[in-house]
Amino acid sequence: MRTTLLILFWAALLISCKEVSFKTPQPAGIKALREIPPSLQGHYLSYDEVNGEESDTLIIESWGYHFKDKKDVDWLGRGHLSDSLVVKFYKNYYFVNFKSGDQWVLRLIRQKAYGGIEFLSIDIQDDTKRREILKKISKETAVREIHRGEDTFYQITPTPDQLMKFIDKGFFSGSELSKIQ
Repeated sequence: MRTTLLILFWAALLISCKEVSFKTPQPAGIKALREIPPSLQGHYLSYDEVNGEESDTLIIESWGYHFKDKKDVDWLGRGHLSDSLVVKFYKNYYFVNFKSGDQWVLRLIRQKAYGGIEFLSIDIQDDTKRREILKKISKETAVREIHRGEDTFYQITPTPDQLMKFIDKGFFSGSELSKIQ
């Protein structure tokens, strides 16, 4: 079983059934990075949530990212900085924006003092949790429901300050990975 982090990355690439999305890469008005900074580059180990054993390795390079499994085999493809993968840095977070059709899906990376990272997203797969989170978000900014085939996007257009409030209020959650190289 893969860790939550890897599931979130997979979901970001294949787009899960329900996602909070954006019209433009976030935070709006912040310039995109041309390459991943050396301080974030490296190999990050994930752990199986069931048994705690080492699992896959996320490799972040200047051009983007890729994964390797325990047997050192690349899987899940690669993400290259481009028109469909935009990374921004704002207030100690890396904002990783993935384009899906005309929607942008957001993941956050926060680097820990010891070198590891937290990988965060707004998890709205559970119906009850989704209603609760969307109700809270709608008090700050409009939420537009968009259907694309089997997928549903809940598009919002927060200001950078509103986006930071969503982070501070705990709307983003996820997993922690240890830096091993």
